[in-house]
Amino acid sequence: MATTMTVDAPAKRPRRSFGELLANDLRALPIVIGLIALGIFFASQSDVFLTSRNLSNLLLQSTVVGIMALGLMFVLLVKEIDLSIAAINGVTSVLMAKFVVEFGVSPWIAIPLAILVGAAIGSCSARWVTFVGVPSFVVTLGLGLALNGLQLILLPQTARYGLQQTGIEKIALTNISGVWAWLALAVGILVYAALVLSDVARRKRNGLEVSFLPSVVVPIAAAAVFGAVVVAILTAHQGIPLIVLIFAVLLGIGGYILNSTQFGLYLYAVGNNEEAARRAGIKVSRIKMAAFAIAGGIAALAGVIAASRTLGVGVFSGGGVGGGTLLLESIAAAVIGGVSLFGGRGSIHAALLGALVIGTVSNGLNLMGVENEVRLIVTGLLLVLAVSIDKLIERATGHQSF
Repeated sequence: MATTMTVDAPAKRPRRSFGELLANDLRALPIVIGLIALGIFFASQSDVFLTSRNLSNLLLQSTVVGIMALGLMFVLLVKEIDLSIAAINGVTSVLMAKFVVEFGVSPWIAIPLAILVGAAIGSCSARWVTFVGVPSFVVTLGLGLALNGLQLILLPQTARYGLQQTGIEKIALTNISGVWAWLALAVGILVYAALVLSDVARRKRNGLEVSFLPSVVVPIAAAAVFGAVVVAILTAHQGIPLIVLIFAVLLGIGGYILNSTQFGLYLYAVGNNEEAARRAGIKVSRIKMAAFAIAGGIAALAGVIAASRTLGVGVFSGGGVGGGTLLLESIAAAVIGGVSLFGGRGSIHAALLGALVIGTVSNGLNLMGVENEVRLIVTGLLLVLAVSIDKLIERATGHQSF
């Protein structure tokens, strides 16, 4: 007697509630809403706020903090903290200026050398944390103070190196306008589309269900629209500043590393459960060293960009002794953007959104003629508010954020 075999059709995944989406895919939604609310408020207070010139300045003002937050994000993902990134920013920019001004080294050599030194400093601090077992908070705090002292030693008696006519200033003064700006956007969208399609193909090969509309069409269309709006605003003034383009490229590279590489997967795994990651065969110490090295190298790059904007370096580089507001704003930008202070959660857009929030507050209050003390108070309150909203979402949805 022949027997027949029946195969049950695979059950469809239950449709996720808005609360589940808010706890995961839409985690950045409250930040975006808050950013829009800030924009509306400041636009109502100043007619200058929404002009192309001011919006271009706002993006420029946000780049250094955004780049610093991007590097710090890699460290936060592995459940560590680096309080020396502002000091790395300062000492490597001074070292770069010393090479260029005193020894006549080409900027094409001095800049990569400064970035390598920054990465090496970050890697060494991570090695100390993993080998000795001292908390990263203590190691990087002490290292930051030591680097502040080294920065003062490297400076000349005038306490400043001027960078006019050295070639460094061209980084801040270069703008991409006209057809070249739109061509840069087209190239960026094509690269992003290729990465999205590659990710979808990889997920299909692994047997995962992929919906074409939300996984491919929506993100590419959103990126194209957002990019077109930004380019239109910037080209209405002087074009795309090279600094902003560098930030955009770093965001793209960072997004690819976190979402499409094994290293990115390991970062999240170490941050979520270090012991489980170690038992799974992940070299936890190496992952942490790489994360700290990335943060140090990116901090050094941010220092070079800041030096090109101020046309010099000095005691003030890296936020001054102790990191000043640069360190605090970098940490605040990452956390406001949605990166967990307790590891394992954060998306690449966090650096952009957090930097834009801080930059919008600073720019808008300056236009209103508000004192700097108020700006610091507002930034601090926004940091507390962002983390509080995150915790409220966690309690309401049952999805732990940190």
